[in-house]
Amino acid sequence: MQIAILLFDGFTALDAVGPYEPLEGLPDAEIVFVAEQAGPVRTHTGHLALTADRTLAEVTRPDIVVVPGGPGQTGQMDNARLLDWLRAVDATSTWTTSVCTGSLLLGAAGLLEGRRATTHWLGLDMLRTFGAEPTGERVVFDGKYVTAAGVSSGIDMALALVGRVAGDTRAQTVQLTIEYDPQPPYDAGSPQKAPKEIVEALRARTRFQQPETA
Repeated sequence: MQIAILLFDGFTALDAVGPYEPLEGLPDAEIVFVAEQAGPVRTHTGHLALTADRTLAEVTRPDIVVVPGGPGQTGQMDNARLLDWLRAVDATSTWTTSVCTGSLLLGAAGLLEGRRATTHWLGLDMLRTFGAEPTGERVVFDGKYVTAAGVSSGIDMALALVGRVAGDTRAQTVQLTIEYDPQPPYDAGSPQKAPKEIVEALRARTRFQQPETA
């Protein structure tokens, strides 16, 4: 089973690394990081780089595709080479997945039309632009398409996918192995729970245009 994790300049580190750790627990899994060019690809902060092992042209039939998000996603929305690759690998993939605003890239490739999907809460309404039905769920399965909400939810998505592919026992074993037992010190992980002033401050800084109100 080949698992391809897409990289592009300006991706968010945990969007890629979060799913990587649980998915590595799948039996006989080969995980490859793939980008337009092989070599180091920097995250949105510029402080960290992951190495792309293969180019897009070298990875043509992965079983699982993982598309991260991050600020750099905006600049990839009209990248014909990347979007063509997504459409091509989706034609034969068993699962096509995304984390955070990676779902907007799936949408730009025309893969989410008529499907339920999620993304980071700040960009949720953008999914409608691509004919998708946005939901506030943390992980959404719609056929072979699996989308996760913001950043850390990629871990949940990958664990859920391990369960679908290899069974609950394997998924629970992976969860225990990585000791994924969230007990956050604050209860501010969603816009419904976070203090209003923090939510509004993030909305004011977002790169996504908010829908106009009548």
